[in-house]
Amino acid sequence: ALTQLQPGRDTSFTLVDHTDCVNSWMWYLTRSTGIVAAVLAVAALVWGLFFSARNTGTRLKPNWWLALHNYLGGLTLVFIGIHMLVSFLDTEAGLAFVDLLVPNSKVGWGIGWGVIAFWLFVIVVLPSIARIRRRLPRKAWHAVHLVAIPAVVLSGVHAYQSGSDSMSVYFTRGLALLIGLAVYPITIRLLGIAQRRRAAL
Repeated sequence: ALTQLQPGRDTSFTLVDHTDCVNSWMWYLTRSTGIVAAVLAVAALVWGLFFSARNTGTRLKPNWWLALHNYLGGLTLVFIGIHMLVSFLDTEAGLAFVDLLVPNSKVGWGIGWGVIAFWLFVIVVLPSIARIRRRLPRKAWHAVHLVAIPAVVLSGVHAYQSGSDSMSVYFTRGLALLIGLAVYPITIRLLGIAQRRRAAL
């Protein structure tokens, strides 16, 4: 809320304080929505890799794992959209609408990597819709899903290059944790593929 005016107090200070408060909240909203989107993206990737590798056990049905994977992917795209909207509304960021959709030299590659990651997530998530998936050959659908890996990587690059707190201890530890969570199932998946190929020889 606006600070109450006091006799003899310069009103410009009140306006500045209010503006700083709004900008601070917008920064936190931008950062938090981006972090939530990144966590959801890694979770969707991990779930998808474990599901495709058949490492989900027998306690829950495969349809449950697939539904959860699709849900996480859709939720990732939703939070990316909210992150982009808040970034656009943040006057301190100075982003035009086109900057959210097209990488350009005006905003630099810190934002540009995020824009590319957004379109990659769109390419990954939309084909998961049942009507679209039925029309795609199985190999094409799997190839499209592999795009999720560079999308997650570019999201991390975007967060590191564009975040003003990217050198803080909490951010670097959180980023390292997400990288570890993503690398582990990828490694397991690649080892499984290699073992099956050797067995087929």
